[in-house]
Amino acid sequence: MIKDYLPISREDMEARGWDSVDFTYVIGDAYVDHPSFGHAIISRILEANGYRVGIISQPDWKNIKSIDVFGRPRLGFIVTAGNMDSMVNHYTVSKKRRHNDAYTPGGVYGRRPDYATVVYGNLIRQTYKDVPVIIGGIEASLRRMAHYDYWSDSMKRSVLLDSGADLLLYGMGEHSIVEVADALNSGLSVKDITFIRGTVYKTKNPEDVYNPVILPDMKTIASDKKEYAKSFYMQYTNTDPFTGRPMIEKYSDHEYVVQNPASYPLTTEEMDRVYALNYMRGYHPSYEAAGGVPAIEEVKFSLVSNRGCFGGCSFCALTFHQGRIIQTRSHESIVNEARQLVWEPDFKGYIHDVGGPTANFRHPACAKQLKHGVCPNKQCLFPKPCENLKADHSDYLELLKELRELPGVKKVFIRSGIRFDYLLADKDERFLKELCQYHVSGQLKVAPEHVSDPVLKLMGKPANHVYRKFTEKYKQMNEQLGMKQYLVPYLMSSHPGSTMKEAVALAVYLKDLGYMPEQVQDFYPTPSTLSTCMYYTGYDPRTMEKVYVPRDPHEKAMQRALIQYRNPKNYDLVVEALTLAGRTDLIGFDKKCLIRPKYKDKARFDPAGASKAPAKKKKTIRNVHKKKG
Repeated sequence: MIKDYLPISREDMEARGWDSVDFTYVIGDAYVDHPSFGHAIISRILEANGYRVGIISQPDWKNIKSIDVFGRPRLGFIVTAGNMDSMVNHYTVSKKRRHNDAYTPGGVYGRRPDYATVVYGNLIRQTYKDVPVIIGGIEASLRRMAHYDYWSDSMKRSVLLDSGADLLLYGMGEHSIVEVADALNSGLSVKDITFIRGTVYKTKNPEDVYNPVILPDMKTIASDKKEYAKSFYMQYTNTDPFTGRPMIEKYSDHEYVVQNPASYPLTTEEMDRVYALNYMRGYHPSYEAAGGVPAIEEVKFSLVSNRGCFGGCSFCALTFHQGRIIQTRSHESIVNEARQLVWEPDFKGYIHDVGGPTANFRHPACAKQLKHGVCPNKQCLFPKPCENLKADHSDYLELLKELRELPGVKKVFIRSGIRFDYLLADKDERFLKELCQYHVSGQLKVAPEHVSDPVLKLMGKPANHVYRKFTEKYKQMNEQLGMKQYLVPYLMSSHPGSTMKEAVALAVYLKDLGYMPEQVQDFYPTPSTLSTCMYYTGYDPRTMEKVYVPRDPHEKAMQRALIQYRNPKNYDLVVEALTLAGRTDLIGFDKKCLIRPKYKDKARFDPAGASKAPAKKKKTIRNVHKKKG
């Protein structure tokens, strides 16, 4: 097997002695051959299974010839928008265009279209009417069924239909891509590939599907938000590979979309093989002149140790994409990769991260999950840790110790985030001690997200007293170790359930803490999360109870401003927010107050909230003479 980047041009293809490729892989990102990039994993897995893959990165979607670099592929096209949903990549939560793109050479924006999966799929269809088109990646995965689209503020059909593709792969895709490739290679028509886990396909004959879950049809959910909330929760509780059933969604009398159950989780041995593939571990050399690809800097010296997350945060799409069952690599696999990092010419001795979606999850939440699956209507950590939860950091501790002791490694950081409620559930305090002693550099970033219990409940996060308990333990441990280290809390404004009252409570908490964050995450309704469903429908799909949703941009701006109440630019917004919340007692000179009135004369400030401007003096002749004299 050639140790080199995969072909990006016909010249590259011919240099390998190929006259064609089996698969043309069209990607919305720059080509980065590193296992933190989905296109690298899928292309290298196909290569390891004997298939020839050519890469077309960021094609000009206005030019039909841009997808014809390798000619007609023998088996089909694979399409992905990139490591991010293209709309999240392009726009801020206020729907303003971003100014750069970390996944493009030089960080230049505008190299991919909006709704990239749909655009690329239709671009291919203009030339190749009958070649199989397979879509995947995060954008396709989270838009696989009818979904609410924040940017158009509308319900959209399955991306499988709008892209003109034949098959959609959801989740991480290592199992399903090889099964699809083998099926096509055996001569099977793509229209007959209806049996592979982790795939979504179109059909005119829903009666052929065995024991399905019938979702409300597109017409119903597009006209009734309550029905969409019900439909979403049916999907949400049907993501487990062991207990999940096929789901059918009707679009017309002759058009149905079928989602097969999820792929089974990778074993440790399979994970090890994925991360031992023939990666070049960097961006394609052709990007050097443009300054490289910025996104590689975040992951170049980081190590993936796990996948999946049983944290269950409502605003996170991981349940839909990677699932709730933790999959891990072996110590040997991770340590071998770390040894490779040490030999990188620009490695300075610091491993930036050892983790995954949640760093301190290194095994399934309980023993039954790998045999019976996860509980469909019950979370592992929320509202409190399940009695069957296995809270044990011993394996992670041993892994971190092995990495610390490697020659050439000065420090091993944990930056991908820890679940502090899971840490507290572990009765052994060794992990907290070693975390503080070896793996924090002055500040530990954690994500309490809010302080109001009603909002935290909707977020799927632990109650505020749990975070307060963690802060105390963290403080005590650092004092015990003689170290001065701090917590940096990630906080979110405008999440469903957050009224101005809850937003003010968060600001008061920050005042008491003596901390103002430099950046605030305003809730972003991305596809296929519980929180996005709440945002669109006004219902919590788990209970079907009504939820207050701050949708007005001005209200969202006020909630965000409260978190950064010290910023002079936010003053007027903070005053307006406190007035609306009936909390003008927080405007004044008392230590408890968030801001001072504009007129600093205490005697002239009305505690009820009115700032009284000093009366203008009448310009009399006497006054004028005094000034002159």
